[in-house]
Amino acid sequence: MSYSRQVTITCENNSSADCSVDAALSIIGGKWKLKIYKSLKSGKPLRFSSLIRELTGISEKMLTTQLREMEKDGIITRAVYLEIPPRVEYQLTDLGHSLDKVFSSLDTWGRAYINRKAL
Repeated sequence: MSYSRQVTITCENNSSADCSVDAALSIIGGKWKLKIYKSLKSGKPLRFSSLIRELTGISEKMLTTQLREMEKDGIITRAVYLEIPPRVEYQLTDLGHSLDKVFSSLDTWGRAYINRKAL
C-alpha cells in the first residue's frame, strides 16, 4: 500500500483516535516545513530567492514542492506580481500564524529532551 498524503489528512479509512495527530503531522512534518515557517514567521512577505538563500541545503525543486503543499494546506499564500521580471512572494496565513504555539511547544520539548540526554 502506497502512502497517500490526502488520505492521511482527511482520515479516510482511519477512524482511530490518533487520526487528527496523523493529519497534523502530515501537514507540518518533514525536514523543511518548520524551517520555511520560521523564515516566514517575521510577517513580511518573502520572495522565492530569499527563501532559497535562507534555507541552506534545500534544492529549488524541494522548496517548490514544500511551498505548494503549504499553500494547498492553507498555511501560506502565494502572491504573483505580473511585472518584468516576474515577482512571487510568500507569506503566512492566519492559519499559518496559528502554528506558532505548536512549533513553540515542539521547540520547548526538544530543548528539554536535548538537555536530558546531555546529562
